[in-house]
Amino acid sequence: MSRTSTKTGSLNSVGLETTACSATSAGPTQPELPAVETTSAASRRKELWSLLGDLPWTHRAAAPRLLKTERHDGYTLERLVLDLNGEEAVPALLLIPDKRQTRAPGMLYIHWHGGMYDLGKEQLLTGVPVQPAYAPVLAEKGIVTLAIDSWCFGERKRAADGRTGEEDVFKRMSWKGQVLFGMMMFDEFRALDYLASRPEVDPQRLGVFGMSMGATKAWWLAALAPRVSVCMDVCCLTDFEELIRTDELKAHGIYYYVPRLLQHFQTAQINELIVPRPRLSVNGRLDPLTPPAGVEKVRDYLLPLYRKLGREHDCEIKLYDCAHVELPEMRKRILKWMDNYLVEPKT
Repeated sequence: MSRTSTKTGSLNSVGLETTACSATSAGPTQPELPAVETTSAASRRKELWSLLGDLPWTHRAAAPRLLKTERHDGYTLERLVLDLNGEEAVPALLLIPDKRQTRAPGMLYIHWHGGMYDLGKEQLLTGVPVQPAYAPVLAEKGIVTLAIDSWCFGERKRAADGRTGEEDVFKRMSWKGQVLFGMMMFDEFRALDYLASRPEVDPQRLGVFGMSMGATKAWWLAALAPRVSVCMDVCCLTDFEELIRTDELKAHGIYYYVPRLLQHFQTAQINELIVPRPRLSVNGRLDPLTPPAGVEKVRDYLLPLYRKLGREHDCEIKLYDCAHVELPEMRKRILKWMDNYLVEPKT
């Protein structure tokens, strides 16, 4: 059970005042890449961003707004509204563990799709039938965790029929030169900036995690954002061409499809932009969303890259005998990965 403090705002009356808040502001162009980036990686990352449509890089964000705080067992939960894109307010949850390091590791938890348009960010707290809630686990590990509602989900659901709302947004954005998945990724990118800015968080220890749609967004975000320290995902990694070969394009929602992507990138080449950072992916051998031959293709592309850098143990891409579900043994591996690379990272 939770106890709620005095409410300080509402989603329908955000009243955000434009500020120079560094947490969510964007300059006139995309952020500069770290100096350690190779020219090739920086160029490919810029190319990947370019496929995601017209993005609001010039938007100057307003200050985040705290709606209310809740006390839970082992953590405080802040319910926030973030101004990430200039078009639509973004409801968010911030989980702050009671017991944590002075500057704690941060996690961006990215919710799934599952046709559950009403759920959104609340998945962090409630879980779903195929994946128990992560909030108690993350609180116990002392990880400050942020989760936002994606476009068309949770408090951003567009229509009584959530699928119709998602399709309408996809169509409208296409007319305007935007890409739904691009706008989704922009929000997650800016949410990561906000998480890194929080005084409770060590900006050098930022993880991304999700299942299904959340998994896809996690590895895309790790590829697009060099500041991500560790990437973990469940049940949504496979080679795009293998999806076509197995006639399983229907297994993924409309958000998944980025125009002209295959003219520039395959799955493995996007994931190459994560190298040499720690990378864990667990998938089901019986999952139609992730044909196993496609998972193996990505694995066999990435492992030699990590091995060449002496970082072979920092990349694990695994298949389990299950469908679209997080098995207990999957979670055990994920939690060990969090301990090794986020809570007490290896030197």
